[in-house]
Amino acid sequence: MVSVRRTCRRCIGPLADDLSPSSPTWTPIGSGAHPMRDLLSKPLLVVTGKGGVGKSTVAAALGVAAAARGLRTIVAEVSARDDVSRALAGTGDGSVFVERSVGSGLHHISIDPESALEEYLRDQLPRGVSDVLASSRMFSYLAAATPGLSELLTVGKVWELAQPDRRTPGAHPYDLVILDAPATGHGVAILTAPQTFADAARMGPVARQGGIIHAMLADPDRTAVVAVATPEEMPVNETLALQRVLAAELGQRFAAVVVNGVLPKRFSRAEADALDRVVPGSRAVRAARAEARRSRAHRAQIARLRRGVGGVEVRSLPQLFESELGPEQLRRLAGELVT
Repeated sequence: MVSVRRTCRRCIGPLADDLSPSSPTWTPIGSGAHPMRDLLSKPLLVVTGKGGVGKSTVAAALGVAAAARGLRTIVAEVSARDDVSRALAGTGDGSVFVERSVGSGLHHISIDPESALEEYLRDQLPRGVSDVLASSRMFSYLAAATPGLSELLTVGKVWELAQPDRRTPGAHPYDLVILDAPATGHGVAILTAPQTFADAARMGPVARQGGIIHAMLADPDRTAVVAVATPEEMPVNETLALQRVLAAELGQRFAAVVVNGVLPKRFSRAEADALDRVVPGSRAVRAARAEARRSRAHRAQIARLRRGVGGVEVRSLPQLFESELGPEQLRRLAGELVT
C-alpha cells in the first residue's frame, strides 16, 4: 500500500487580504500565543469531533484559508460524502474518488473504501490479477466483512494524498491535506486502524505499511488533529473524552480546538443583569433576555473547555444565522480561524 518517502517541508505565504474578520459585533474567544495558521505548515490536518458540530464547515474554511495562502490544498471526505464540495463549489456532482478543483488552489475528493481497494490492488499486484480480484464479488464480500479494513483503506488513501511522491499515476502532490473525519468514534477507528493491522500482522507488507501510516498519524510534526465542538455541555464533554482517547490510542493531543456557532456578546454583564431584573412584558425583552443567557452559557462552556484541554489553542467561530453556507461565508470563517 505504501512505501517510505521523504516528507517535504511546507512553505506558507502571507494571508490574503479578503480573509480578515469583518463583523464589528464579533470578538473571537481564545486567541492565544499559538496562531491557527501554524497548523497549515503540517502535511495533514484531521478535523474531528461529535456529529453535528460543523466539522465539514471547519474543514472547508481551513481549506479556503490554506488556498488563499498559496498552498495547494485538498479536502478529503469519507464514505462518499460531498458536503464540503457543495459548500465550496455551490453544488456536488456526485463524483466519488475523483480529485477535482473547487477553487483556485483548492481541491476535493470523496473517498470510498471500494475505490480505495481497487487502487491498492492495481498498485500492488500485476494488472491481470488486480483486475480479476477487483471484479470478484466474493473477494468484495470478504473485504467488506473484514473488521477495520474499510478504515485502513480510507486512511491509506489519505496518507497517499499527503505524500510528495504519489503512487497515483499522473497525480500531483499537495502542500496540505485536510481530512474531514467522521464523528468521534468512527474517526478514532480510522486513525488507529493502521496500528491495529500492523499489530495483527506482526510482519510482512501489511505490518510494514500499517506501521508507516501509523508513524505519520502519530507524529505531531506531520499530522495535526483539530477538534470541533459547539458551546454546549454534551459536545464539550465528548471533546474532552476524545482528547483522552487520542492520547491513549494514538499518542496525539489536539493541535487546536474550534468552537463553532458561538453567539455574539451583545450585552455587557451589567446590561445582562438589568435584563434579568426586568419584568418580561414584551417579546423584545424576552428575546433579549434569552439571547443574553444563551451567550453567557456559551462563554461558560468555552471556559470549561479551555480548562479541560490545558494549553491547547481554542478558537471560536460565530453563529452566522444562514440556512446554507457558501464560499462567501467560508471566506469569513477562514479569516476568523487563521489570524
